[in-house]
Amino acid sequence: MKKSKVFWGYAVLALVIYAIVQVLISTNVLNIYYQNMLITMCINIMLAVSLHIVIGITGQFSIGHAGFLAVGAYISAIITTKLMLPFPLAIFLGALAAALAGLIVGIPTLRLKGDYLAIATLGFAEIIRIIFLNTDYVGGAAGMQVKYLSNWTYAFIGVVLTILVISNFTNSRHGRACISIREDEIAADAMGINTTYYKVVAFAIGSFFAGLAGAIFAHNFYIIQPTTFGFLKSFDILIYVVLGGLGSLSGSVIAAVFLTVVSAYLANFPETRMIIYSLVLIVVMLYRPTGLMGTKEVTDLFKFGKKGGTK
Repeated sequence: MKKSKVFWGYAVLALVIYAIVQVLISTNVLNIYYQNMLITMCINIMLAVSLHIVIGITGQFSIGHAGFLAVGAYISAIITTKLMLPFPLAIFLGALAAALAGLIVGIPTLRLKGDYLAIATLGFAEIIRIIFLNTDYVGGAAGMQVKYLSNWTYAFIGVVLTILVISNFTNSRHGRACISIREDEIAADAMGINTTYYKVVAFAIGSFFAGLAGAIFAHNFYIIQPTTFGFLKSFDILIYVVLGGLGSLSGSVIAAVFLTVVSAYLANFPETRMIIYSLVLIVVMLYRPTGLMGTKEVTDLFKFGKKGGTK
């Protein structure tokens, strides 16, 4: 009963946030610049949370997340631009293609650990980028022209679905199995947990939502290029998870929002943008070496406050 109340509480909060922003957009209080910032923020949240399930929950060091972003972006763009199919279908098929790519990569590579897994996933992301770079059907190096179809509604629904599915997965017995793999894979294996199966499942789920973000990302601009999905993009996504706190979904969301806003406002200083951006990251990590939230969630802070108030 208590969990049901919490769920409906979050559902109402989400609807209120959506309604307020939608009213501000409809009344032109939020112009195109701020609408684009909100959509970019939603995309970054989806990417951060989808990588969180791989690194923060399952403990697998993957740095090839931009590859799944690229798969979702290009497949959805092909479906809307070349095949002329509806955008919602393109989003789903782009996400599904990314999940299949996650399975193809995950089954052979997730037997690896640590640095070896990181190199393998980075190699995959580069292979995907080079394939799109040399495919004339999607424009090659010049890029592919895409219809502008993304909006606040699609982006918000994507965020809610991503957080809802991954949060429920984390709190399920499957999520606890993934957490046990993160804490001690040998012990988890000894207790009868199929570690390879759960690592592949977590990887596929993370890939699916990265592809979902890619579909919305591709249709938020008029052109997508392979250079956008380089290894630096993977490191950007990794920064969201590490800065927010490994193991904290709330931290990943907060870090994605924080860095999106910082990056947007530093766009006015192109010469010193990356220097200031890097300094912000250094300062935050010096004062919060475990990340903004550590391993805690926002709900944990409220619980602590209630306990403190009863003493």
